[in-house]
Amino acid sequence: MHRAVLWDLDGTLVDSADLHWISWRDTLSAAGVTITYEQFLDSFGQKNDRILRGWLPNGAPADDIRRIGDAKEAEYRRLARAHGLTPLPGAADWLARLRAAGWEQAIASSAPRENVEVMLDALGLRGYFEVMTAAEDVSAGKPDPQVFLAASSRLGIPPPSCVVVEDAAAGIEAARRAGMRSVGVSRTERLDADIVVSSLLDLPADAFERLLSISSRPERR
Repeated sequence: MHRAVLWDLDGTLVDSADLHWISWRDTLSAAGVTITYEQFLDSFGQKNDRILRGWLPNGAPADDIRRIGDAKEAEYRRLARAHGLTPLPGAADWLARLRAAGWEQAIASSAPRENVEVMLDALGLRGYFEVMTAAEDVSAGKPDPQVFLAASSRLGIPPPSCVVVEDAAAGIEAARRAGMRSVGVSRTERLDADIVVSSLLDLPADAFERLLSISSRPERR
């Protein structure tokens, strides 16, 4: 049976929030804009153009939005290469377990493709994924389902046979709109996923198989 797990990257397989915060804070400061840490946290799972339209003055030119977004991502990649990245607990084990069980796997991220590639190389996880979809592959970011539907299409696996793993509400909503089951991973946010855990270490061994075989209310662990 063809089936797939579509992974978000930041906050799900790796926690690089501190690097994102530093790169956003410093890039915006250089542009004369100050943001709070709470504003930063509220932006998770969204594309840069949507984030910046909320942070920059009304009517900010598209060229400014693109320039600041590109500068932020370049700084993030510099920090990731300089400091390295470590998979979140349970991430590498689940990737290996799912591959051994015959699941196909894809990255479905709101991040730019170059970021995804830098991160997977730093983590040593690139070989687990048949497909990578990123910001350049869609015209609308999460909670729009485009990124998950693009990954599903490239894998040749229909949405009902895909399970999404996400850490942000926007990603869980995107999975729902795509017609896919979801696993929410968060220690701080209440997610409306089919299964919610605080860590991948808490996922039951049959979690993914069960999600494709049942229709039930969300589980909480």
